[in-house]
Amino acid sequence: MRYWDRMLEKATAERLRQLLGSVSWLRGWTVERAPSRQDEGFDLLVRLTVCNREPIQLLVQCKADPRPSRFPYISTNALGGHSVRVFAAPYISPNMARVCEEKGWSWFDLAGNCRLEVPGALLIERKGNEPIHKQPRPTANLSTAESARVLRALLVPENAGKRWSQREMQLHCQPSVSLGLVNKVFRYLRDEALIESSDNGFHVIDPLKLLFAWREAYRFDRHRQRRYFTLKRGPELKQAFLSTESITGGHAAFCAFSAADLQAPHVRQSRTWLFVGAEWEEECAAALGAKLVDSGENLRILIPDDLGVFYGQESDVGSFASTNPVQTHLDLWHCGSRGQEAAEALLNQKLTPEWKARGLL
Repeated sequence: MRYWDRMLEKATAERLRQLLGSVSWLRGWTVERAPSRQDEGFDLLVRLTVCNREPIQLLVQCKADPRPSRFPYISTNALGGHSVRVFAAPYISPNMARVCEEKGWSWFDLAGNCRLEVPGALLIERKGNEPIHKQPRPTANLSTAESARVLRALLVPENAGKRWSQREMQLHCQPSVSLGLVNKVFRYLRDEALIESSDNGFHVIDPLKLLFAWREAYRFDRHRQRRYFTLKRGPELKQAFLSTESITGGHAAFCAFSAADLQAPHVRQSRTWLFVGAEWEEECAAALGAKLVDSGENLRILIPDDLGVFYGQESDVGSFASTNPVQTHLDLWHCGSRGQEAAEALLNQKLTPEWKARGLL
């Protein structure tokens, strides 16, 4: 065994003893190295008895730099009914923890974050401790405009199930997206088990998990917000919105609450939300008869940090365009008020059914 592996095993065993020792009524347990005759890829063996039940084994596997895409690392088909599988690492990310739990594994890291469960008998769960042994590893910044172009293409329902080559994605996301950036994003998403590669290219495994990962990184504050007031109402305002399409060439669309009103109505708002490209703001405001105000606005214009927000917009004949539902969900989630409530409704009423209909959920 390499020196680092041996040190990791010792540190892991000590942390496990501390976690088990924190349960005052738990007695008679032992933590030891897994015997070679029993070793099926596990590093530590815990023996314990809970509530006078038959003895239980915790089979612990240690990894220095775990990747969700490679989990589980070993076959566990032959394990008996009184064995609990436990995964340990210096640092376990929230996504790695979710993967463990979905596969039926307990887990813990050296910071003391854990979910150790013996079904029906014992549960030790602790989260929120700062990582103390987080190893640097290649990553991708999902909050950038360039990464967002890749993520939108992967997630919009009309692309569901599509298999992409990196070159194809790079050309699809022009301008400003390099092949190197696509490669970096794809490698990161693959390591996090959010996309999968095959001979036919890369494809999304679970759009919900990918959406949530992007939602966590999304920077709504990078869009400049401008407050306007217009006296136009009803059919006159509708016609004014339609007139902006010839001004912007598709670089204006309902967003946030206003887009959700058309895609999955749930929360009523007194103002209209609109994405407009920066160079067309003044002309659009003039077409809408709108003036900048300090308060009391009924029109909120967002100047996007990247024109990618207009990708895949939706519109019916004779209606003004809305941002695609993935973009709408992200903006709602971060725009305050009852945005998260509206975002959940959009997810449940529109996005999830469309992904299910395309066989992704």
